Amino acid sequence: MTTDPSALLARLLPVWKELADEERAACARHTNVRRFRTSEHIQGRDAGCAGVLLVAEGSLRAYMLSESGREITLFRVETGECCVLAASCILPMIGFDIALDAASDCKLLVMDPGFFSDLIEKNVHVEAFAYRQTALRFSDCMWVMQQVLFSSFDARLAAFLLDELARTGETHLVVTHDEIARHLGSAREVVSRMLKYFEHEGLVALSRGSVDVLDRSGLRALV
Repeated sequence: MTTDPSALLARLLPVWKELADEERAACARHTNVRRFRTSEHIQGRDAGCAGVLLVAEGSLRAYMLSESGREITLFRVETGECCVLAASCILPMIGFDIALDAASDCKLLVMDPGFFSDLIEKNVHVEAFAYRQTALRFSDCMWVMQQVLFSSFDARLAAFLLDELARTGETHLVVTHDEIARHLGSAREVVSRMLKYFEHEGLVALSRGSVDVLDRSGLRALV
């Protein structure tokens, strides 16, 4: 796959066709192609403001981090998608900080946040794109907050397992209890107890570092 920023931007940036030639050239100059390893920090945890991220390969996990170090996953950014919230340092409509890690080995286009801020001011299509992306991700965040505030933990855990099943296309989920706890903003012990209950009910089978979904319908009934 080519690493030319212009070619990748044309494929991954939804508003590319709305940019003038000089704006396209400027985008290419202010965009770097970078690779990150699984679990590598991209933003947050003192990693600074990343900029606008376009995912050419792999996926990202966006999450909030409490002062005590507890994490809760807000949304994922998959191949072909973009994350404007990674430029939260220059977007006035964003009033909270998110952290971003590589959920898998990934290849990203990283656009300079200051340049993107200037582009928003100059191009109404880019401004509209930024607001649409922000609204979309806020919707994801609100859904997570709704689950945390109003759903029981068994429902949240069942929903997580079903989401992972849909995302990976596999009933064998390679994920540890610690990782699930970080996604759900819970304690490992709570996750382990609930998974053991699910196993006792015949919903899943547990092994070291993985969970096998046995009864998809049973999990859906809990959500």
